[in-house]
Amino acid sequence: MATVDVTVMGAGVFGLACAYACAQRGARVRVVEWSHPGAGASGTPVGALSPHVPEAWDDKKAFQFESLVMAPAFWAGVEQLSGRATGYARLGRFQPIADDAALERAQARAAQARALWRGLAEWRVVAAEAAGAFAPVSPSGFLIHDTLSARIAPRAACAALAAAIQSLGGEVACGAEGPIEGRVIWATGYPGLAHLSAELGHAVGSGVKGQAAILAHDAGAVPQLYAGGLLIVPHHDGTVAVGSTTEREFADPWSTDARLDDVIARARAVCPALARAEVIERWAGVRPRARSIAPMLGPWPGRPGHFVANGGFKIGIGLAPMVGAVMADLVLGGRADGIPPGFGVEANLPPQRR
Repeated sequence: MATVDVTVMGAGVFGLACAYACAQRGARVRVVEWSHPGAGASGTPVGALSPHVPEAWDDKKAFQFESLVMAPAFWAGVEQLSGRATGYARLGRFQPIADDAALERAQARAAQARALWRGLAEWRVVAAEAAGAFAPVSPSGFLIHDTLSARIAPRAACAALAAAIQSLGGEVACGAEGPIEGRVIWATGYPGLAHLSAELGHAVGSGVKGQAAILAHDAGAVPQLYAGGLLIVPHHDGTVAVGSTTEREFADPWSTDARLDDVIARARAVCPALARAEVIERWAGVRPRARSIAPMLGPWPGRPGHFVANGGFKIGIGLAPMVGAVMADLVLGGRADGIPPGFGVEANLPPQRR
């Protein structure tokens, strides 16, 4: 292709979303990936796009909310350009309510959601008996039902993004290390955080391992569940994904073990519909976590023309629409007003280094 305007290093969901947004604005883009789209943490089977609780509102929650609101149009556009399904559907989420105190908190949050979510989605309390067969066990008999949460098939979504980029004239070079031309966005996951930390002389993030599983159970078009610290997500292909563990220390990034067995057992306990569902895949991967816990977006300090899009951690695919938009603003137009101050690389450095 002609001289590249933007090279994106990494074909996880952050890198692909950045390349897609730049290509939509007419930039010539190349994505460089050592393996295949979604090869790292973006290859998780879980695919839960869910908000944090509607209280103690901050920049991260507001950014996430805007991205979840953008998601229907964003993924529909990806599907139209690529001709590929992403598995996206905004079907909501159920969470069990444990006791009277939790019920009171849930009702208070419903009122806060009405203000903070601007009428674009609801957080409400419903009777568990009205939730249908695919519902979590609830000691109180009530559930939280939010209508903002959505599901997506992460691997299919990454493949569709790659195809959409190509349909816009971009290049997705898999199994490659370069060439690197133009402005450069580094979206290289947890290895990229290690590289950045070494160059800056300070640990700005790390990798956190997660294990998840896919079960054979066709729940239909029903809300996902969040119960007992687990995500249980019915998908369009007749499967249900469950996960995940949170492991800060690990020897093998790609292996599964008894911790995943425990996740599966707990999922069966909180969702009786899964009691006999066959496990058809076990997965492990490492999610990039910035030191600040917020996504890391902005210029690479000391490298003019180089930028960082990393640190999606557990919510990266839900943040992708907004990440792509604000990074395209920054890289192509020099505008950083859409990136909250706490998301910059410098926010992960000690005060004397900022």
